[in-house]
Amino acid sequence: MATSKTPAPRVLWKGAISFGLVHIPVALYSATVDHGIDFDWLDKRTMDPVGYKRINKKTGREIQREQIVKGVAYEDGQYVVLSDEEIAAAYPKTTQTIEIETFVPANGIPFVYLERPYYVAPIHRGAKVYALLRETLQRSGRVGVARVVIQTKQHLAVLVPVGPGLVLNLLRWGADIRSWKDLPLPSENAKQAGLSERELKMAGQLVDDMSSDWDPDAFKDSFKDEIMQLIDRKVEAGQTEQVTQPEPIEEGQGSAKILDLTELLQRSLRKGGKAAAADDGDDDDGARSARKPAARKAAAKRATAKSAPRRKAA
Repeated sequence: MATSKTPAPRVLWKGAISFGLVHIPVALYSATVDHGIDFDWLDKRTMDPVGYKRINKKTGREIQREQIVKGVAYEDGQYVVLSDEEIAAAYPKTTQTIEIETFVPANGIPFVYLERPYYVAPIHRGAKVYALLRETLQRSGRVGVARVVIQTKQHLAVLVPVGPGLVLNLLRWGADIRSWKDLPLPSENAKQAGLSERELKMAGQLVDDMSSDWDPDAFKDSFKDEIMQLIDRKVEAGQTEQVTQPEPIEEGQGSAKILDLTELLQRSLRKGGKAAAADDGDDDDGARSARKPAARKAAAKRATAKSAPRRKAA
């Protein structure tokens, strides 16, 4: 079967984890690899890639990028138009910092809040203080809830110790999670839900019989396997076409540095955790360096970084 090599991990973001006065220089790497199948649009006459046009939905005519403005609907048929400058002014400041705001019990965040995982690795002599945070979280049974800005977008995130490393999992905001209240769910009380002890016992036995250790390799994407087998047969039959794809765009990255660990821990404890970072004065330029906003990207650069979405298999 045709296979594709998993690309080497690429640094997606550089900055620092910050708690109290302690900064840990780190880099983020995607913790997932997309092995889905992309069905690109091709012109069947020439096998050229098919792009997208900006169409006026009323007239059906193509329009140029400079003729497009951005609007937000606030009621049926009514829009508020915002300029690129107004939108840019609302972007959160890019601090290149994973700012831990609090530590909560490791099992205190419902899984529905978890959105996207990133591996966190130390850089620039940050291994020791990285290990300190990892071990402290493991021993305390807690995780760090933080804010981070990635590509002008602010995220809520949780920093979790996993084996030898740390994982930063982006979280959904509380307002994005629907309540159970509107769903027709049975009572949490087994008797009120109409369940008998015999039914519960039999269901428990069935669960025990079907139980095993988690093995992700035991589960396969059958659709992908079928498509790849079909592709193999077409390749063997010589039914291939040459299509040139565009090169990926590399994003810029920032950096951060680290000060003496013992000194910063002592000062953080004296000042009281959260207040330490807020009260830190100009006498500690090094500790504040990672908080300085990076230069904001030009609007034109942001625009060119956006690409047309690719149609993926369902």
